[in-house]
Order: sequence, then C-alpha cells, then structure tokens
Amino acid sequence: MDPAEELPSMLWGLDPVFSAFARLHIRDILLLPESCQVPDIYFYKSHPIYKVDVLGTVVYKRERVDFFSYGVDDGTGVINCSCWKDDLMKGEVDVDISENKPHDDDQGAFNPAAELKKLRWTQQSRCSLEIGELLRVRGLVKTYRQQREITASTYYKVDDPVMVAQIEWMTDVLQLYSQFYDKALQLQTNTASDSPVSSLSRATNIVKDFLQQRSVSKFTPYDVQDLLHPLFTSGTETAPAQQEPVSGPSAHQELRQLLKGALQVLQDEGLVYRRVMSQDEVYYVTVQDKDLLMVVKDIIREDSKREKFRAKGCHLLHILSAVRHRHILNVSKAALELVLHSLEHNSDIVSTRDNYYTMF
Repeated sequence: MDPAEELPSMLWGLDPVFSAFARLHIRDILLLPESCQVPDIYFYKSHPIYKVDVLGTVVYKRERVDFFSYGVDDGTGVINCSCWKDDLMKGEVDVDISENKPHDDDQGAFNPAAELKKLRWTQQSRCSLEIGELLRVRGLVKTYRQQREITASTYYKVDDPVMVAQIEWMTDVLQLYSQFYDKALQLQTNTASDSPVSSLSRATNIVKDFLQQRSVSKFTPYDVQDLLHPLFTSGTETAPAQQEPVSGPSAHQELRQLLKGALQVLQDEGLVYRRVMSQDEVYYVTVQDKDLLMVVKDIIREDSKREKFRAKGCHLLHILSAVRHRHILNVSKAALELVLHSLEHNSDIVSTRDNYYTMF
C-alpha cells in the first residue's frame, strides 16, 4: 500500500473497525495490502484491520499435535485457519470421538468423572471438524511463507442443517460492507493548521521519513529538531512581518514539546528506543541497530538448542526477558517484535507458531 495513502498509526484507534473482528469475505482477506508502518496490520480501503471473523465450510483438514489446520471456504475464496488445541484437547488427541462419547448409563447420583468425560467429548465434537462441516473462526490475520492465513483465537463448529445461520451471516456481512467497510473513514479534524493531532502526526511522519531516507542507526533530538521548523513557519506566514516565526522561549519550548511527542510515538511503535535513560538523549533505530539484531539472533540460536525450547522454539516474552537481562534493559516489546519480523523476513529465523521462533 502506498505510504501516502495510509492513515497514521496513532489515529488507527479512532476507526471502530480496527477494534472489532472484521467480518470480511475471504476473497478480500486474501487481497488485503499490508501496512508500511506496522507489520501484520492490513488495510481494506482506508480501514486498518488485523483481526477478522469468518464463517465457512471446511474443505480440507490437517491435524498436528498442537493444532488443526482447516481450509475454510465461504463461497468467495479459501483461506487456511490454524486452530490451536488447548491442554484438554491435546490430552484427547489420540482418542476417537465416537468411542469417547459418554453414555447415559448412570442414573441418579452426580458422577464427576462422567461429567468430565462428557465435557471433553463435547469440546472435541465442537472443535474437531470434518470436511463439509461449518466452521466459525475468529483470529489474527497473518502472512506465513507468503500465504495469507488466520491464526484462530476462537473457533467452533456451527450446526446449521437448514442454512439459517449462513443466510443470516451473509446478510449481516453485506450490511457491514455497505454501512462501514466501503465507506471512507471520516475524522473530525480541527481546521486550524496547528491543531495538536495534525501537528504531532506531521512531525512523526517527518522524523520517520528522515530515518528511512538516511538509514541512520542512532541520532539525538538535535539531529532532527530543525526538520520540524517548517511546521511552525507555515503556520505563521500570515503573522505581521515584525514577528519572527520561530523565536523566543515560548516558540522554542513548543518545538521541543512537539519533538518530544513525536519521539514518544516512535518509541511506542517500537521504531526507536533508548539503551540508557540518561541526560544524553541518544535514540537507536530498532531495525538498523546491528548489535540488537545480533543479540536477538544469538539468544534464539543458543536457547533453541535447549530441551525446553527444542520443540516449539523460543517465545517472544522469553526472548524479551533474555535481551533485557543480557543486553538492553529498556528495549520494548514493540521494538523486539519489529526485530523479529525483520529477522524472519531475511530468513535468519523461523516462526514455528504464533510468537514462537527458532533457528536451524
């Protein structure tokens, strides 16, 4: 997607679609362009989307120890859905559902063992589907090995013998498209050129462009402070000639405050970080910091050989804890996610499942 057409990430929360599980046609999910600002965020027209809700027929099934992989077809396309098993499901994975079905032989007293067996059978019957059955999936949109898929947070079989649920679903989806998805997001903006939201957004984008064009690995606020002067001069062109656009203590403080806000936005997004919180404000560009990239690679390489992480790989939170302990105390989760995404994009590491990484 063209970066100029993207809504700044700090404004995504103003779009109601961003906070909801978007009910999109699978065809549209497969064609969603990825954001240039944050990985694993996609856009349908002007709406940022990262989680979806789909209903469709199972057209293929693969079962692994830890998850089911279902191909879901809603009539517009087929998408792969990775549906992870919980501990209860893993304990029953080798048991045939038909053989595990509870019988109502015991009448009378409450039997905890029988009730637990009934609960397990019910869960298996709702989560272990066969080809031709109807499946509803809610989860995150991911791109794995250049293929779009859904990593399910919730999934279950839908009993719909006369297609009432499917007809109702298709009607609701068409209404959502016409009323929300196909309409451009309208934000109420201040007409003043120096409104806080517009100024902060423009300042953030200016600093981002500078970091991308120069490919710098670290910088100080003084290196980028002059880049924000046009935001003040353009807003004071109509002022009397005797007034200087950026002069005096108040103007300088306003400039510093705007720069501080822009750098805070970049830190929240993980694009930059500070190794040491000191008076010398030195910011490191996350994906350009070779030391940080090397530390993360070394941690994954060493810990993936341990018995504890050999099967699944290292979890994101484990890597974050190790990086903070061995290298940088102030690195954020958002910054680490960008590093992992960059390393995976360069095939230095591999994600074995959601938020788990290993190295071969």
